Amino acid sequence: MFLLFAIALLSGCGSDDYNNTNRFLPNYNFSVDLDFNLPLYNALRFPANPVRINQAGVGINGIIVMNTGSGYVAYEATCPNQPVTSCSSLTIDGINVICNCDDVVYSLFTGLPEADVRYPLKPYRVQITGENSIRVYN
Repeated sequence: MFLLFAIALLSGCGSDDYNNTNRFLPNYNFSVDLDFNLPLYNALRFPANPVRINQAGVGINGIIVMNTGSGYVAYEATCPNQPVTSCSSLTIDGINVICNCDDVVYSLFTGLPEADVRYPLKPYRVQITGENSIRVYN
């Protein structure tokens, strides 16, 4: 009986079901704090204003962060369906991003592509750390 209880308990434990696996994009650990009082991040106070963060050591080609109106999302700024090359940096186009290699458009609200491709945008975790600040990390 104890063995069944232990197995059930251990099988219920696990990660937070956060899948960040993509064969084209390596996982780099980083953490960056964004203060909306700074001019660079001020647009994040308002929904649908994506901001690209190109700080060294943050993501592969940087990250793109957006206030969705009900929370914040952060994605890798590298095309998810291409090997990392000089053209694989995403370009912000309103509430979407476009891969410069294959012209696939991805929604920043959902991370999903408009075309039939294998991978969505690579998400990163976002933690609200204050009234005017968030932390993005992997």
